[in-house]
Amino acid sequence: MKPAAAARYLELRLYELDGELATLRTGRDDTLSEAERCRLLVALAWHERERNTPQALARAEAAEQALAATPALPAEEGAALRRRLRLTRLDALRLHGRFAEGLPLAAELLVEASAAQDWLACADAAWLKSLLHSGAGQMDDSCAALEQAIAWAERACDRTRQWIFECSLARSAGLQNREAAELRWGQHFPAELSGLHASAAVLIELYQGYRALRARDLKLAVRRFSVLIQPLQAAGYVRETINTLGNLGSAFNDLNDPESALEWMERGLDMARASGWSISLGGCLMQMGETLRRLGRLELARSLLDEGTQIFAPQPDSRNYAVCLSYQGLLSLDLGEGQRALDYFEALDRHPGGYLDLRRNARRGHARALLLLGQLEPARQMAREDLARAEAEGAAEAEVELRMVLAQIAQQDPGPNGRAQALQQLELARERAQSIAGNKDSAELLAALAQAYAGTGRYREAFEASQLAASARASMLGRSSADRVEALQLRHLNERARSEAQHLQDMAEAERQKAALMQRNSLTLEKLGLIGLELTQHLDLDSIFDALSRHIPALLDARAFEIYLLDADGESLNSVFGLEDGQPLPHDCIALSDTDSNAARCARERRELSVHLAADGSDPSQVPGTMRTLSAMFAPLLIQERLLGVVTVQSPLADAYGEHERMVFRSLNAFTAIALDNAHAYRRLQQAQSQLVAKEKLAALGSLVAGIAHELNTPLGNSLLMASTLEQRSREVEQAAEAKSLRRSELELFLRETQSVAHLIMQGLQTAAELITSFKQVAVDRTAEQRRLFDLALLCEQVTATLQAGIRNKGHRLELQVPEGLLLNSFPGPLGQVLSNLVNNAMLHGFGARRGGLMQLSARPLKDSRVELRFRDDGVGISGAHASRVFEPFFTTKFGQGGSGLGLSISHNIVSSLLGGSLTLDPAPGPGCCFVLCLPLQAPEARDREEPGSADAGAAL
Repeated sequence: MKPAAAARYLELRLYELDGELATLRTGRDDTLSEAERCRLLVALAWHERERNTPQALARAEAAEQALAATPALPAEEGAALRRRLRLTRLDALRLHGRFAEGLPLAAELLVEASAAQDWLACADAAWLKSLLHSGAGQMDDSCAALEQAIAWAERACDRTRQWIFECSLARSAGLQNREAAELRWGQHFPAELSGLHASAAVLIELYQGYRALRARDLKLAVRRFSVLIQPLQAAGYVRETINTLGNLGSAFNDLNDPESALEWMERGLDMARASGWSISLGGCLMQMGETLRRLGRLELARSLLDEGTQIFAPQPDSRNYAVCLSYQGLLSLDLGEGQRALDYFEALDRHPGGYLDLRRNARRGHARALLLLGQLEPARQMAREDLARAEAEGAAEAEVELRMVLAQIAQQDPGPNGRAQALQQLELARERAQSIAGNKDSAELLAALAQAYAGTGRYREAFEASQLAASARASMLGRSSADRVEALQLRHLNERARSEAQHLQDMAEAERQKAALMQRNSLTLEKLGLIGLELTQHLDLDSIFDALSRHIPALLDARAFEIYLLDADGESLNSVFGLEDGQPLPHDCIALSDTDSNAARCARERRELSVHLAADGSDPSQVPGTMRTLSAMFAPLLIQERLLGVVTVQSPLADAYGEHERMVFRSLNAFTAIALDNAHAYRRLQQAQSQLVAKEKLAALGSLVAGIAHELNTPLGNSLLMASTLEQRSREVEQAAEAKSLRRSELELFLRETQSVAHLIMQGLQTAAELITSFKQVAVDRTAEQRRLFDLALLCEQVTATLQAGIRNKGHRLELQVPEGLLLNSFPGPLGQVLSNLVNNAMLHGFGARRGGLMQLSARPLKDSRVELRFRDDGVGISGAHASRVFEPFFTTKFGQGGSGLGLSISHNIVSSLLGGSLTLDPAPGPGCCFVLCLPLQAPEARDREEPGSADAGAAL
């Protein structure tokens, strides 16, 4: 798969953190392209598969439909995204325990991904295949698939996936043979995890917890498991979180704290029920059933174990079903149901999973069940066979338990040697127990040994054994109490850790919400800036109203929206535009003195109003026959202290407008006021221009004034808006300072905002100043024009000399090819301005940021007492779409970057009206562009030149 086509796809991790997922969710915006929306839906479906499986499947379906409707997406990327959707559905099958259905789909997907060289999809498909095999009880196949997944992840250069897959393989190996797993994986994983992605680091920590649990270091296991609950959830490991809660409960059980065990297991059970995954639910039911058995709540334990066994019965080869059989057998023994226990243990012994720990339990339980049924010889035979296996495997604890079972069998044997055989087995059991590292004498074994000694007449040994049994029992009670105290301490530490984790999570969530709000405000401000630019570009009311009707409903809940303008005498407000549910509102007039009108009140007080109206419509400001309004905002349209009118937005929802909405409304009002004032100014200028046109000498000046008024209003209006915003923020900071609630972060934010606003104000005022200067260059005082005889070559050299420093600083060259002796009786000052404008235009538009540009100025005499000047550059040139507009006033492709759009227009007017020549753009100059000036050697007298109101001047404006 090509990297360019799959860049976004390759970013998908196996598991992602909540914060990253929240960022993804905020990306669902109407501004996204169809291709981006497809990618986003695929990513959300993948990362929500465990957090909310139904929602993930719904997103996958939506993504499939979006992919079908997006032909512009590259074919390879589309195929990769569809594979990721199939992986999402495949994982859903795994979570719901549909292993047999998922395995052939995983194999098929693996073949397809391999053919497409989609190594990440290969790795994930092999990983899911291993989990499906594991769920079906096919452990050898599961481990083989995990080995394959590790190889694919290495090929994809994804070390995070490798760590995750290796953790899964290490845990699977530990279930089959703890000793062998320790040899391969015990020291494999790094101790320092700070450089790893959290999804890999948390799983490595979890593996270390399982190691401690299997090594019977219960306290360490509890400490590790308890701190991993929140990180597992935050990384999207919902299934692992449920399993860890259950294992944490089991560890507390072994620490003689069943209350804590049940508490953790209940949390896991609640999560399992919420997930809708029957496999997770069954696992929780099993563990709670075993806990209740140990507490002696046998009937309730039977109910839960039966429910769990029923869930796992469709997967008889799975480890979960094997655990069910083991727990059911132990419960049957406690209930005295020998035959039922025998059936469970025989089924467990035949289980194909090959789990050594469970098989050992099955053998011991098998013999105990036969003993309970009174079948002494079969029980003895079974115990001896199991003892031989335990001795071969080096399972010392199993040997001790089996010899104690053989002793019980011998004690019930009516034969003459029964007591002696029982004593022999108990002595061997104690001898084997003492060989176990860290072993402490079992009170149960010593008590049985004392009874056996007494039965054979060895009373002194019986007394000593009974004393040791009493001591062991006291020690056991002490250890039990210590374990209990330790468990209580661990529970306290866990509660504190949970509280701290919750506090940190709450803080993180608050920071996330703050960041999301800042991002939302940033995006809103960016959008408002674009809206403001669009509004202030329009100079007619209909265009302004059309833009507002499109943008306001997209930013606010504004089912009703209306603009009122103050009439000429300042006594009433006239509605000029209004919509309700998309339909125009009739025009009306409101007296400024109307006490029931919120619009009139807003105009009188010249301040923003946020109004909550009565739900029954009894508010006197509610207009009969219109939408029932519960929330409304009114704001005056102000240009400095001058009132233009009032604008209002209204909603049928209660509390529809918060601080964010008021900020948006305030900004829109400022732009609207500027746009309306521009429109009114332009209309007045048009009226003035129509009068000036009747006076031909002032026609061009009138057109230019209209243009400059439009251009000046935008930078000056924006500067005014920024200044009012700065004033308002200064007032807020001052109030916070006076109230002693000003935080350092708020002060730093205010300072950054102040710098940004000041920069924008300076930029706007500088733009206005440049526009005014350019305007002055056109409105030349004709009495100051200096006509004289000059040499064209000398003038060009003088102009070049004044520009040379700027040309050299930017790394460009200007070559002159102007012959000497070309004498003109004309205006050297304006001609020099034209040449300067052409040079500056080339450096700004032709070369941009590039260095090493070449400009050439050449001249040649023509036959009809004229001279031709050609100015050529090797820059980017001018597109055909722009070529016809280059001499229009204010047309520029570099607005805000140093271009005002007046340079070529000014040059054109100087050449045509003052110098009596022409300025054109060569349509086919080759690379770059070429401007051609044709000038008479004798400039026309004032009475002979075209007046500013002529056809050429009017067209340019």
